[in-house]
Amino acid sequence: MTDKSRGSEAGRQARRHLFLQGSITRALAVLAVPIIFGNIAQTGYQLTDAFWVGRLGASAVAAVSVSFPVTFLVIAMGSGLAMAGAVLTAQYAGAGRQDMVNHVAAQTILMVAITSVVLGALGYALSPLLLRLLGVAADVYGGALSFMRVSFIGIIFVFVYAMFQSLMRGVGQVRIPLLIVLATVALNFALDPIFIFGWGPIEGRGVVGAALATLVTQAVAAAAGIVVFLRGRHGIHIQWPHFRIDPAYLKRAFLLGLPGSIELSTRGLGLIFMSFLVVGFGTEAIAAYGVGSTLLQVITIPAMGISMAVSTLAGQNIGAGNVERASRATVLGAAMSFAGLSAVGAVAFVFAPWLVAFFIPGDPAVIASASHYVRIMCLAWGAMGVQLSVTAAFRASGNMLMAMVLGIVSQWVLQFPLAFVLSRHTTLDESGIWWSFPLTNVAIALVSVAWFARGSWKAGRLTEDAVLEARVAEDAVVDEGLR
Repeated sequence: MTDKSRGSEAGRQARRHLFLQGSITRALAVLAVPIIFGNIAQTGYQLTDAFWVGRLGASAVAAVSVSFPVTFLVIAMGSGLAMAGAVLTAQYAGAGRQDMVNHVAAQTILMVAITSVVLGALGYALSPLLLRLLGVAADVYGGALSFMRVSFIGIIFVFVYAMFQSLMRGVGQVRIPLLIVLATVALNFALDPIFIFGWGPIEGRGVVGAALATLVTQAVAAAAGIVVFLRGRHGIHIQWPHFRIDPAYLKRAFLLGLPGSIELSTRGLGLIFMSFLVVGFGTEAIAAYGVGSTLLQVITIPAMGISMAVSTLAGQNIGAGNVERASRATVLGAAMSFAGLSAVGAVAFVFAPWLVAFFIPGDPAVIASASHYVRIMCLAWGAMGVQLSVTAAFRASGNMLMAMVLGIVSQWVLQFPLAFVLSRHTTLDESGIWWSFPLTNVAIALVSVAWFARGSWKAGRLTEDAVLEARVAEDAVVDEGLR
């Protein structure tokens, strides 16, 4: 064993001891802080696009805003498979099954790559139809179509890198994804103004230039992630024989990940329907919705980081058979998220106009509308933080059905009907859409906590599967024969 290999193994053992036996607060911090910084850096893609596209005017901002829910839906349809791989990776890491960690990672890459190609092609072909169904205005349609199609071309890179991040979080390795994101966001920051406005011999492409810059940088990130897996020095080591199709695992991952895909797809459809409602109030409302939604992504980063840390910690402890420790980690994470997002919400309420003006300066009407949106939805950010942490524990235990039900209820039983009624059948107009956010967040947070308290999610250990373990043993024999 080389010095680097010994160092890598020592680091893995140290992380395992901390996550399974050490201070829960310290474990959450060790996981959450790099994840939060990584997510901050990751939003650099959207922030950079929003900053430069905002200089093109409200129509350009609206084009990006309309495109996002559609591409999100297609990504969500295949994300359940990656989610299943991440859950299994965390639980097998907690159980000390490195062979299974490597096997699951390789099979997840294979599934995600195939799924992304199919969904990306479908999204590219159906983009015009989707935009027509949304009733996008003529001044927005051209930019939205170009932006959306380039985004669908790059979906394979989005899928692969998202899978890489999830699997690395599953084994508790959060530093390497952070470094990759920092490097690629810096590259995107340099490429965006060049591709949007042009520079020297490079012709400016407007809105589509933002999508092209993101495509290039996400391709670099995905390639870097695959290289890390193949080198095997950071918790997961994939070798080419691991990519041999495993029908037993594919069936299991499909059944485990299907509720996750349904959940995320319903959220994606909900975003499309919300966009449909917003479109009816004109370009100004669309731009306000886009700016407010971008700001929401940034503001909720700390809660997302904590929820991802909860998922890793809960998953590993469930895999090790320590369910009560997983429960304590979830409660602590939910409390931290509630306190943190409530404080951030108070700051956002006060400084909303200045925050919005960063994205679309010089347009007082959009700034006023988006500020109103931000001040309404930030009232319940603390509740959203609680919901994120509790749902993360459900997923980590393999109870994807719970998360799916919460997602469906949130979007289709509460938020969309509320938004429709309040905006179309009261004097609130587009403000009715804005009010649907805090009302839904509070209701779902209460339901999530009640369901969590019942404890039925605790019966979710997935690391005892004789069929899958037999397949890994077979792979090990093949590996030995190839050496």
